[in-house]
Amino acid sequence: MAQVLEFKLPDLGEGLTEAEIVRWLVEVGDVVAIDQPVVEVETAKAMVEVPCPYGGVVTARFGEEGTELPVGSPLLTVAVGAPEGLETSGPVPTGPSGARNGSAPSGSASSSSSSGSSATESSGGSGNVLVGYGTGAPAARRRRIRPDRLDRTPTLSGTLTVEATVSEAPVSEAAGVSVTEVSSTAVPVAVAPVAVAPVSDWPVPVVSPLVRRLARQHDIDLRRLTGSGPDGLILRADVDRAIRQAEETEAARTRTAQAAAAPTGASPASPASASPAASAAPAAERIPLRGVRGAVADKLSRSRTEIPDATCWVDADATELMAVRAAMNAATGPSAGPKVSVLALLARICTAALARFPELNSTVDTEAREIVRLPGVHLGFAAQTERGLVVPVVRDAHTRNAESIGAEIARLTELARTGKLSPAQLTGGTFTLNNYGVFGVDGSTPIINHPEAAMLGVGRIMPKPWVHQGELAVRQVVQLSLTFDHRVCDGGTAGGFLRYVADCVEQPAVLLRTL
Repeated sequence: MAQVLEFKLPDLGEGLTEAEIVRWLVEVGDVVAIDQPVVEVETAKAMVEVPCPYGGVVTARFGEEGTELPVGSPLLTVAVGAPEGLETSGPVPTGPSGARNGSAPSGSASSSSSSGSSATESSGGSGNVLVGYGTGAPAARRRRIRPDRLDRTPTLSGTLTVEATVSEAPVSEAAGVSVTEVSSTAVPVAVAPVAVAPVSDWPVPVVSPLVRRLARQHDIDLRRLTGSGPDGLILRADVDRAIRQAEETEAARTRTAQAAAAPTGASPASPASASPAASAAPAAERIPLRGVRGAVADKLSRSRTEIPDATCWVDADATELMAVRAAMNAATGPSAGPKVSVLALLARICTAALARFPELNSTVDTEAREIVRLPGVHLGFAAQTERGLVVPVVRDAHTRNAESIGAEIARLTELARTGKLSPAQLTGGTFTLNNYGVFGVDGSTPIINHPEAAMLGVGRIMPKPWVHQGELAVRQVVQLSLTFDHRVCDGGTAGGFLRYVADCVEQPAVLLRTL
């Protein structure tokens, strides 16, 4: 006997309500172990692998790569236990009890009395939703069951019929998995359709999420591409080449269709024949707002809608700050240490300024009509990645020095670059530092990262003529801009904060008062 278990997309935390399927890690017919990752999904926060809390044979998958599913939607179904006639090269993974069958025979007293209390144990599930938690069962070698070895009845609709009988045992919904106990009645289970053209069963050799997104937007099947990168890795150039070929093929097909329709088309005096270029105009491209791009759009729109923001800015002479940084990084001997970045120094200046002006380290509770001043500074910094703009958060920045902040920024930046930031590392910020100077621009009016109350923007540091000690000189000048929520403070407080930051940039010795 066997149990067909429906595994649903679990709640991945942080208020996420949907996820996009990036890559399936198993195929229909594969044998999976408990807690084995079965699909890679992309949320608005990060890309994660979702493990299945049950072991058995995959009988159906729901959704193709690129499909967006809400939390609670079915991901796949797994047949737990060995159906009649099943032959494999090794034992099928089962639950902690080690039994090959998912339950006792239908109608037995022991089965009906214990089905409610031990549904999870009998089905071999752990209830996990994230990798590395709960059951410590070792990952079994993935192997494929030949279709002709399953006791089944093929149907014309492309479904797999497992011989089983539905019992009257209650259905368990624990851990987002729907359980149906089956025995000898045919239960149809959907099987993915077989592609006409031959494609590889191996995982697609693509690393960059940007390449996957580009291929999905243009309906390019990555399994049919041959990568030009190391070990056959598919690069963006390969996808661009496939897009061009598809466009050229479509254009040739359109020209052929127009030429064939010309003799029977409209008369010479008709508008259609008078302006053939208008009918052949390319259609506008539509790009779905989802994933990181969709999350950014929603958050920025909410910020502009809810927060009455204002911006002030000031130019500052950063010559002394750059000299101090050079001296710190050139130190040798016992005083030597890791290199300190300009962003780390600016972050340390921000924490000192927030200690003087705590109004800007707050949020507004609109329902209670209260300003909530936060006890600690969790400093976010904007980072541009292939997946889009992300804001990793340095926890407890107010307790760190410039060296510690710099090390944490470097660590989070590397995780952002590789797409491995967790949702927890992208949320919970209380103030954001935005260094848009890396894009070669001087100034900007930042949009506040809702629900925070302020954001400091930093432009590029470049030589400019500046009056220094009563004489005209060439100095390293930077523009600082502060966007703040006018509900939490007035312009005097915001101006005082920005002026203190500028003073620390121009005279880093000011920071010695707070060290």
